[in-house]
Amino acid sequence: MTDPVLEARPILERFRLNGRVSLVTGAGQGIGRAFAHALGEAGAAVAVVDLRLDLAEEVAHELTTKGISALALETDVTQPIQVQKMVQQIVEHWGALTIAVNNAGIGLWADSESLAYADWLRVLDVDLNSVFLCAQAAAGVMIPAGYGKIISTASMSGRIANTPQNQSAYNTAKAGVIHLTRSLAAEWAKQGVRVNSISPGYTRTKLVDDLLATPIGQTMLPTWMEMTPMGRMAEVTDLQGAVVYLASAASDYMTGHDMVIDGGYCIW
Repeated sequence: MTDPVLEARPILERFRLNGRVSLVTGAGQGIGRAFAHALGEAGAAVAVVDLRLDLAEEVAHELTTKGISALALETDVTQPIQVQKMVQQIVEHWGALTIAVNNAGIGLWADSESLAYADWLRVLDVDLNSVFLCAQAAAGVMIPAGYGKIISTASMSGRIANTPQNQSAYNTAKAGVIHLTRSLAAEWAKQGVRVNSISPGYTRTKLVDDLLATPIGQTMLPTWMEMTPMGRMAEVTDLQGAVVYLASAASDYMTGHDMVIDGGYCIW
């Protein structure tokens, strides 16, 4: 009788992404940039997708200097036609799409009683609707192929109400991403497509640093750190292992899962 443990590929090989083709939206900076580097270093070709082509090209250049096959694409992920074109360009360039990381997003701190409806819609459009559009487009390639990994950036904010800042639109959108992940995972599991999400806690990026440099931001950081058992913000590198794991064969039996990486914030 064959022992499945002895017959399995060595564990580190199961984390390798050689021969895989990936896309990362919002990859021109911050968490998306870190995800693009992680996937590329693990062996995947990477489509660097961003609303700003100059940022996408800069990250693609960083990848190619490491010997990683990379393609820069300018895409507004809230526009269905542009999203379909994005996937089409990737398939035309590499002949496949096996990993789709839906990371593009925006934040908004605002009191709900004065939140403009247009701002509410904008946050939901970028942070939730775009995730559906990108997942749907990726599945159009992955389902016929019988295999694929879809990974979305959610947030611990999809599970909690943050304090001291008010951000109802962001929290609602990220909660939607978490449940959309479960719903798509249930639909596409039998077609070989795994759908998972990553929920970071407070993470140091340039955008967050800029917010924290404002007077209101300076009052928030002590509260955040007091409520985080590890006593620090995440660096983007703290999230890279998760995206490689979820993109790799090592996680082939995981779907519909939201991986929280928050320094313990949600323990309380």
